[in-house]
Amino acid sequence: MALGWNEIKERAVRFAKEWEDACYEEAEAKPFLVEFFNVFGISNRRVATFEHRVKKLDDSDGYIDLLWKGNLLIEMKSRGRNLDKAYRQAVEYTHGLSEAELPRYILVSDFATLRLYDLEENQQHEFPLSDLVSHVQLFGFMAGYRKKTYREEDPVNIQAAYHMGVLHDALKAAGYTGRDLEVYLVRLLFCLFADDTGIFERGIFIDYIQQRTNADGTDLGMHLAQLFQVLNTPADRRQTTLDESQAQFPYINGHLFEAQLPLASFNSGMRATLLQCAVLDWNKISPAIFGSMFQSVMNETERRSLGAHYTSEKNILKLIRPLFLDRLWQEFETAKGSSGRLKAFHKKVASLRFLDPACGCGNFLVITYRELRLLELSILKELQRGQMATDISQLVLCDVDRFYGIEYEEFPAQIAQVALWLTDHQMNMMVSQEFGEYFVRLPLKKSAHITHGNALRTDWDSLVEPLPWESHNRFDYILGNPPFVGKQLQNSEQKADMEQVFRGVHGAGVLDYVTAWYIKAAQYLQHNNSDEQQARVAFVSTNSISQGE
Repeated sequence: MALGWNEIKERAVRFAKEWEDACYEEAEAKPFLVEFFNVFGISNRRVATFEHRVKKLDDSDGYIDLLWKGNLLIEMKSRGRNLDKAYRQAVEYTHGLSEAELPRYILVSDFATLRLYDLEENQQHEFPLSDLVSHVQLFGFMAGYRKKTYREEDPVNIQAAYHMGVLHDALKAAGYTGRDLEVYLVRLLFCLFADDTGIFERGIFIDYIQQRTNADGTDLGMHLAQLFQVLNTPADRRQTTLDESQAQFPYINGHLFEAQLPLASFNSGMRATLLQCAVLDWNKISPAIFGSMFQSVMNETERRSLGAHYTSEKNILKLIRPLFLDRLWQEFETAKGSSGRLKAFHKKVASLRFLDPACGCGNFLVITYRELRLLELSILKELQRGQMATDISQLVLCDVDRFYGIEYEEFPAQIAQVALWLTDHQMNMMVSQEFGEYFVRLPLKKSAHITHGNALRTDWDSLVEPLPWESHNRFDYILGNPPFVGKQLQNSEQKADMEQVFRGVHGAGVLDYVTAWYIKAAQYLQHNNSDEQQARVAFVSTNSISQGE
């Protein structure tokens, strides 16, 4: 598990003191870097290689002092040597790396000075080794802490979705099909995220595949099946003879690894594809965007237009801001200055229930949950102003179990549930970074309520179990982007859905399929709203609802 910031800072102080007199690249660079990685609680051998050979532009061999593929390249020099020249040398080495191996960060050092380049943000930071503790958060990515602003159609999202699509096709062609294949891919998706975001000890999943499975892939399916069983078994119930390489994985729960799946047969190419997925930095990948992209790659004909099959984050925010988010932020501003009002507001935010009755891969729910957690973080910062946070787990109240969805297809329903877990973890890492205490919810005890079924034939009231201590047992907000299907394009089942929802309404058969969600939502509001409690609804809408009618 990732270290808390307080522990990292203590290690940074000890490291700087221990190496304050180091001078010589040849004799001291390797142990210096081993201990530098240890500051952040990770073993360099799991994620990086020393003296990584590359072809330079003149076709001669070059040797990178240390390479963490896709993340960090380090070039060490003896004390007093020119760091500008060291940086130019490091950049020259990158020309010999593949796209997946290109680092985001380059670190050059002569022991006395550290200079970090962020190639993505075009930033440079330089400071003496003695001042490492004051700059240690620049290296948060090494411990799994990273804030990320997600761009629509981020190339990393697309690249990850593409490789997962290739793996899907290979497994399907080999005869591993249907629901088993979908669940298998969702499990791999979780493991890939977990390996780069601090759910697992960083890098242990890719290390396990590289070190413990045959290059020809023949035993990969067996190892993954064993690993899935381990992830579903509490530590105190695991066999004492379990190999340490598997015992190091945490207990996940959440029923994600519960069902026993048929053994998958891999070959060398399929193993290579999985490793191509694993070498990507999944910390950069947005669950909100990737889920829908992942769904689209299941269809080869749709793969050419990756990114076209989801409602963009920008448009989701256009819907949720006026629906509830702007109002909540206004309430927060009003509650500031009063601890009592702020605590009451915090409880209100954490108690809100959300339903997306056509949730797909969950992007509306994911963005909504993320924005709610960002609001909660601001509340906590205000409440903890001038105080030392003692137990972060007791302060965070918002959780994924207040989020509900209905999805007609099983595979995207599974993706939606996992995407909310992953978003929860990303937000927990943000809380950890803010308060300097590592906070993770493992094993998974709560989950989003994603129903696999037909939203137009489901009683939305039945989705919420009455809880005796709550003042109401209904949804506060219903939102999403239900499917638009014109009369001429509706299949027989969809026409039957329309007849059931619009029973007794003359001429309703000419309406777009999406209008049935409006009727269901209106009926829900009539049944549940009162003077004291008011649910609200917002759907993505176009004029096809009424155009020509």
